[in-house]
Amino acid sequence: MAKVELKAPVVEEIKKAVEGAATVVLVDHRGLTVDEDTRLRKQLREAGVTYKVYKNTLMKRAFAGTEFEALSVNLEGPSAMAVCKEDATAAARILAKFAKDAPALELKGGVVEGTYYDAKGITQIATIPGREELLSRLLGSMQSPITNMARVLKQIAEKNAEA
Repeated sequence: MAKVELKAPVVEEIKKAVEGAATVVLVDHRGLTVDEDTRLRKQLREAGVTYKVYKNTLMKRAFAGTEFEALSVNLEGPSAMAVCKEDATAAARILAKFAKDAPALELKGGVVEGTYYDAKGITQIATIPGREELLSRLLGSMQSPITNMARVLKQIAEKNAEA
């Protein structure tokens, strides 16, 4: 069997993994201990992020012609790929937080909702709260004026009842 035939299924696997993904983040995982890597994979799995190590050449082939093609510039040295299909900031948030505790983990870059970001950009994306937190903040800000108005109306009604 030719080498190309052996690599084709892996390229297809990568294509399927990134198909419909909201985020793909590349990291340099060199120097992580087994314990650190295990903890990182567990955190990513719990957040619904797929994390896997592939050869750079296979990732380049899989990214060709997709919105993730810009990541090819980051495919130097050992690379691991974190893919998230639901929460656009989950992968960046977890990897950036983990990189603070494990300096061996280095963010390379990523594509978030079709836009390429370098390592600094991914670090900035990591500061954006998750979808659930943003929704709760939105509901809280919508509910606050209504609650205040209800209190004022109740106080006016009590004052008029006394008089």
